[in-house]
Amino acid sequence: MIKSYIWSSFTRVFHIILVISVGLVFILAEFDKLLSWHAAIGFTIGLLFVYRILWGFMDVKYSKFKDFNFNLHDLQEYIFNVFTDKKKYVGHNPASSWAIVAMIALGLGSVFTGIVVYGTQEGMGILSFLNISLFKDMDFFEDVHELFANSFMAVIFIHIAGVLLDRVLHSSKAIESMIGGYKESDATSLKLTFFQRVFGVVWIGTSIFFFLYLLANPSNLLIADANTPVDYKKEHTLFFNECKSCHTLYPPYLLPKQSWVKMMDNLENHFGDDASLEASDKEFIKYYLVQNAAENSTKESAFKILKSIKDEEIIAITKTPYWKRRHSEIDKSIFTSKEIAAASNCKACHQNIEQGLLNDKDIKIPEIAKG
Repeated sequence: MIKSYIWSSFTRVFHIILVISVGLVFILAEFDKLLSWHAAIGFTIGLLFVYRILWGFMDVKYSKFKDFNFNLHDLQEYIFNVFTDKKKYVGHNPASSWAIVAMIALGLGSVFTGIVVYGTQEGMGILSFLNISLFKDMDFFEDVHELFANSFMAVIFIHIAGVLLDRVLHSSKAIESMIGGYKESDATSLKLTFFQRVFGVVWIGTSIFFFLYLLANPSNLLIADANTPVDYKKEHTLFFNECKSCHTLYPPYLLPKQSWVKMMDNLENHFGDDASLEASDKEFIKYYLVQNAAENSTKESAFKILKSIKDEEIIAITKTPYWKRRHSEIDKSIFTSKEIAAASNCKACHQNIEQGLLNDKDIKIPEIAKG
């Protein structure tokens, strides 16, 4: 049997880039510090899929959606006859036709919901403005994003399993054809027009450039950090001078109102020290802390600390359930090391905390923690 050219170089390169990108984006999701990379790859996956949709409506033989088999009867027959000599397909079989459309839909859904989470939860990216109005729904949006992402991965695994099963049972060379472009068939070979070739170059070229641009320019509109540093010295000089003179300057949004009130009303026993102030100064600082407490903040850490505390009157940030959960995997010996000295020394890792910023990307890991 002769070989026919079925998959264009652009389709194959897209497939390879997509496989690498999807693998990386799921791995990077586990590393908060690499969130900007996760977002950049996510945007790139979205662009790749948009181009693939346009490619599917162009007259590219075997890749256009019109050549896909969406007949449910054929799909049922294909699946039920998986262990027998089933009908051969030159292009996409019924299972892969449905799988590709599902991957495109779920992939784009994952990208869009990821952009929403990036904006509502982190206050970053093109939808960062949503943080102000929708921050209380950040957990909901995160759950929806994970649903899309996990469903996307499930379809990918099913698709891969199907390809491997077909190879084992029927000696299919689908993998080889996606690498080399050819299949053993007497079907008509693919021929691209000049316009289709130009589109393919634009498809692959702009996708790669887009990814590199996002990483090289982190202040771009799509992934920029919209969280601005706070000049506490200028905003409230007394709070800045009195608190920073003894310890890290903790942003007021890290504790709820009731915690600040309890703490400020008992400065005579401030974590074992006497931090008494003049009555007027104490009330002035307390008022500022209450006005800027967790209840009045849209920050992710403020929302989750408040949610974890509930009705408890906890005055130590490191005693809040959320803080404990976030730091549970860190060896306790690290907090007592010479480099950090105490768990309350937040600025040892969160270098911009005294400017009111607790972004994951700004975390600085001390050498002892790395070792």
